[in-house]
Amino acid sequence: MTHLKEGDKAPDFKGINQKGEEVSLADFKGKKIVLYFYPKDDTPGCTKEACNFRDNYKELQDKGFAVVGVSADTARKHQNFVDKYDLPFTLIADTDKRVIEAYGVWGKKKFMGREYDGIHRETFVIDDKGMIEKVFTKVKTQEATEQILEAYS
Repeated sequence: MTHLKEGDKAPDFKGINQKGEEVSLADFKGKKIVLYFYPKDDTPGCTKEACNFRDNYKELQDKGFAVVGVSADTARKHQNFVDKYDLPFTLIADTDKRVIEAYGVWGKKKFMGREYDGIHRETFVIDDKGMIEKVFTKVKTQEATEQILEAYS
């Protein structure tokens, strides 16, 4: 699980988005970012989480947040996911897991008695100065936005 905590400087990142464009932390200077990590495009929980961000995207924007999702899927898979669910935000294709590892969300997981390495579903809110403001380690896929907004109410 993550070693990062509230008050830490957010690790810089660079990655390729669903359109094949480079995206970095510096691109969001002066904005708050909801940086969310998820295991895999088009799976039930990840779809619920992405759609929850989509359905509440305007409210997040109105409160000054940009939304960026990260998984180890390819840019092409991300584009298919974006198209299928009409997602209005950036997804980073972190196929080499540099961003995933920098944020400490890669590690042991258990599912149905089986242990394996994978991406932990975690969300970081990064402030406009590049500092981690909030860390959500127990993300509720259907209430991801509500968890964030509640923390800022």
